[in-house]
Amino acid sequence: MIAENDFIPSKYSTTIEKGTFKWSAPSNIALVKYWGKKENQVPANPSISFTLNNCKTITELSFEKKANPSDDFSFDLLFEGKPKEDFKPKIQKFFERVLVYLPFLKDYHFTIDTQNTFPHSSGIASSASGMSALAMNLMSLEKALHPEMTEHYFYQKASFLARLGSGSACRSIRGNVVEWGNHAEISGSSDLFGVIFPTKIHSNFQNYQDTILLVDKGEKQVSSTVGHDLMHNHPFAERRFEQAHENLSKIKAILENGNLEEFIKIVESEALTLHAMMMTSMPYFILMKPNTLEIINKIWKFRNETQIPICFTLDAGANVHVLYPENVTETVLQFIKDELVVYCQNGQYICDVIGNGVEQLK
Repeated sequence: MIAENDFIPSKYSTTIEKGTFKWSAPSNIALVKYWGKKENQVPANPSISFTLNNCKTITELSFEKKANPSDDFSFDLLFEGKPKEDFKPKIQKFFERVLVYLPFLKDYHFTIDTQNTFPHSSGIASSASGMSALAMNLMSLEKALHPEMTEHYFYQKASFLARLGSGSACRSIRGNVVEWGNHAEISGSSDLFGVIFPTKIHSNFQNYQDTILLVDKGEKQVSSTVGHDLMHNHPFAERRFEQAHENLSKIKAILENGNLEEFIKIVESEALTLHAMMMTSMPYFILMKPNTLEIINKIWKFRNETQIPICFTLDAGANVHVLYPENVTETVLQFIKDELVVYCQNGQYICDVIGNGVEQLK
């Protein structure tokens, strides 16, 4: 079993004064959801997700050795080229959490310049893509300080670090299906980092499509961090955690055998269970909007009438992810334009597809 201590480096074999790295990292959408976490960003239950391709964060990290080493972190944060002060506390907290694993953090002044390929306030979670992109850049610097590092360790530690910034970020490092959290049937699975789905995925899920309908682009009234914490005394928490383990076993078999009907049942049930947990916590809250429900009902009606294997899932928000196989893309997009766009804020939606994870950019 790999432990946290395995990610604490011994002495580095080389030095580096300054440089720049640049990575892109995608968002991901969970099929089996995690909701609730323990100390140190450890999930209360395992989860599995599709890595996306088009919704991503691109982050450039420039670094220069400080003339006078100090006991503080030193960094500037730019969003789309402009200073973004309100992001800084999150990065500060992340640096504090990962310092023991990246002891060079206080030796440099960093400039973090980040941008998203999707509209920032679109209600698409950018913490997963943002934290995984930052983790990749920091690992590139560590690899420069320690060139002997293996590729396997490089990506595993990146996932481990990303998790400490945002839990689901650990599922954005590699593609195209990633599992996170100890699970009896997934070899190598861990609460500490995401692992690539270990067996062959059925051709039905190759290039699976995800069209994201932007129902509400406002700030959520309850943050995910607060929502996760409300699982601590939740009356249904224990049963929910068991259910997630059971559903992960089921979806593992489905991804191998290609049964789309069973896939739809698990994925939609998981989405609604996630929101049921929010509605039954204390304090309770609802993140769905009336238009979220309108879309769900339209999808059910369309699927019933056409037998096309289209389904929905939700994150902790009002937006709807419409999932469907590549071979029905034309018909589904027509349906979305004809019947669902009317429920999107300003008619906005984003077409995405399963992707392969992070990418280093020149």
